[in-house]
Amino acid sequence: MNIFKLSRILKVSAIFVFMTLVLNANSYAEGDAVKGKESYDQICASCHGMSGKGDGVAAAALNPKPRDLSSAEYVSTLADDYIFKVIKEGGASVDKSPLMPAWGGVLSDDKIWNVIAYIRNDLCKCEAKAK
Repeated sequence: MNIFKLSRILKVSAIFVFMTLVLNANSYAEGDAVKGKESYDQICASCHGMSGKGDGVAAAALNPKPRDLSSAEYVSTLADDYIFKVIKEGGASVDKSPLMPAWGGVLSDDKIWNVIAYIRNDLCKCEAKAK
């Protein structure tokens, strides 16, 4: 392989890496928000509400009420790994409400990351301040 061909390959590779980073710059979590909405609507919305405000149809019977996942002020204080643990293992796993069930038996890890991406991208429109 000559030096010119190698140089061209490296330039194309650098452009590809740069474009990948730019196109993914607004992705807040490691998942697919569109797929996450599907899971959220099926599993989470009954308590957290369609817009994440904690006002789902089942919320009226719950004490404490579900968290407002549309609140950027609140959700931005939560690390993605923390949200993952809450969804996978339930509220009691992080000393929160035992009324938040563990969904790890229903949702794969990838689907949980998708839900987190949906929460970050569409509901709170926020990034995690906590790492």
